[in-house]
Amino acid sequence: MGRKVTLATCSLNQWALDFQGNLTRILKSIEIAKQRGAKYRLGPELEICGYGCADHFYESDILLHCFQVLKSLLESPLTQDIICDVGMPVMHHNVRYNCRVIFLNKKILLIRPKMLLANYGNNREFRWFSPWSRPRYVEEYFLPRMIQDLTGQTTVPFGDGVLSTKDTCIGSEICAELWNPRSPHVDMGLDGIEIFTNSSASYHELRKADHRVNLVKSATTKSGGIYLFANQKGCDGDRLYYDGCAMIAINGDIVARGTQFSLEDVEVVTATLDLEDVRSYRGERCHPHMEYEHKPYQRIKMDFSLSDCDDRCLPTHQPVEWIFHSPEEEISLGPACWLWDYLRRSGQAGFLLPLSGGVDSSSTACIVYSMCVQICQAVKDGNSQVLEDVQRVVNNSSYRPEDPRELCGHIFTTSYMASENSSEDTRNRAKDLAAQIGSNHLNINIDMAVKGMLGIFSMVTGKWPQFRANGGSARENLALQNVQARIRMILAYLFAQLCLWAQGKPGGLLVLGSANVDESLTGYFTKYDCSSADINPIGGVSKMDLKCFLHYCVKRFQLTALISILDAPPTAELEPLTDGKVVQTDEADMGMTYSELSVIGRLRKISKCGPYSMFCKLIHSWKETFSPSQVATKVKHFFRMYSINRHKMTTVTPSYHAENYSPDDNRFDLRPFLYNTQWHWQFRCIDNEKMKSS
Repeated sequence: MGRKVTLATCSLNQWALDFQGNLTRILKSIEIAKQRGAKYRLGPELEICGYGCADHFYESDILLHCFQVLKSLLESPLTQDIICDVGMPVMHHNVRYNCRVIFLNKKILLIRPKMLLANYGNNREFRWFSPWSRPRYVEEYFLPRMIQDLTGQTTVPFGDGVLSTKDTCIGSEICAELWNPRSPHVDMGLDGIEIFTNSSASYHELRKADHRVNLVKSATTKSGGIYLFANQKGCDGDRLYYDGCAMIAINGDIVARGTQFSLEDVEVVTATLDLEDVRSYRGERCHPHMEYEHKPYQRIKMDFSLSDCDDRCLPTHQPVEWIFHSPEEEISLGPACWLWDYLRRSGQAGFLLPLSGGVDSSSTACIVYSMCVQICQAVKDGNSQVLEDVQRVVNNSSYRPEDPRELCGHIFTTSYMASENSSEDTRNRAKDLAAQIGSNHLNINIDMAVKGMLGIFSMVTGKWPQFRANGGSARENLALQNVQARIRMILAYLFAQLCLWAQGKPGGLLVLGSANVDESLTGYFTKYDCSSADINPIGGVSKMDLKCFLHYCVKRFQLTALISILDAPPTAELEPLTDGKVVQTDEADMGMTYSELSVIGRLRKISKCGPYSMFCKLIHSWKETFSPSQVATKVKHFFRMYSINRHKMTTVTPSYHAENYSPDDNRFDLRPFLYNTQWHWQFRCIDNEKMKSS
């Protein structure tokens, strides 16, 4: 009997409800796995329909189309002589479950429902699915007629079972079950299961990849075994980017790994491993007969082997070192891949970005440039799908991108929208950066439009508002800033719709936003200004991380124009200049620095702090810098600003999710948007504590 097994896992760029495309990518991954000699292929969570179907999961059509795709998979010659493990929703006894369907040679072996659902962060699985609440219990599932006719099976096992081949035993986990303190792999390992599989739809957050890798390593460090991790990749229709990282581990070591960010729609990771290594490891460390008290798993037996009899000369995979991306590299790669998926799947012809010459809009521009770098590299590496997509985007079937700057000129338009309050410094910074990345750059003056809007107001009211610098009130000052910002949004959409038309080219452009996560926290932006766009690649990234990212771009892409942008104080340039110089700065307007705001944002969301708890933490962590009275002032100021402006988050542009303290109101950070902004009780508690601490 053989002892070496070749196993395959994968990352697939699936798209919610794209059943045809999803089927094609699944079959391609199976084909590659078989070419590499694998006898078992694992795919991502809910890969047949796509993970991000959201409330479409309520529709019976989803269940129907998933079984139709499953039928196509069962019929395909590619799925013969390899165990295929695919993900789809299944209704059992009128209850929807998130399931793995495992089949071999036109026979369904097991339907394994998810037991521990993800219901935190961006995940809302309890909204659509129920957990399977009967550990180590299996019952009969009656197959739909279309599957019965094909497989000759009326019922198949459904539940928390495991597969028993001639040479080993395989057990399944699904995504969040790995992250749970009661992970099934613990009991499975003690019951003799040697191979664990995990099909995930795990999305990218900055600094998260090492947690995922450490969990996989830990799963087999404790009790030995082989662990396969599959994940979705790409943008499947919303704010999330699924970041791959398919991997295979044995006895605590990663032996094969996929990429975290790439433009490959199908990436298959395989490894050949020796089952005797698992048995030897467990022989020393585990004593299940002394430790395992639960009912054993029901084993679904099959007449199939993962190993071959004559495998003595087959080399096995050895441990590899996982080099993690820095946060700056993650910002460069993740949002860029997300933008590419969005662009090619939206049917649009490129992007338009209002480029102000500041850190935020420059970061968005650099992410688009990074996307162009990745596209050119993918085409150079022979990625035919990327080449086909870029030719469709630029409407030229003979086009072949080789230079990122040249590609930027085809698909990226930037515009500097000047007013009488804009400085030559920011105009030149925007112009220089646009020249270095190769974008099609426009200089637009908005003064005529601003005067026209104010003229209408004056004609109706007989009043002409003035800036504070010219003797106006705070209300006038704010309204005059807002009208400039909102006119820029209107012009951005006008040019996005018609600038290609004016050039005699087909298609329109997606408008890109550039408000960062910290500004969203306090509402430091105008509702329906340039922060209102089609999508925003930096809306989930902090200002501090964006500055580090631009320093990285200076070195990585030789974009020296960024140096002067980084040296300049952040400013909205919406108030009059003094002697031609900017006097308005973002941090002065907000009443706190971006560094302080980043700390406060993490306490609010990650540490679940209200005003009082936040004050109690900050008087200790900021004691070297601020007195308790100063801390109280900053905390109160933040919560007043946050509560006054929370309504803006209900209309904020869909943003790439990157930070776990994001205030995104769509699904991640659910809060009221009409607050009592006085916070009487909470602030009184702060005052009482402040007196004790003084």
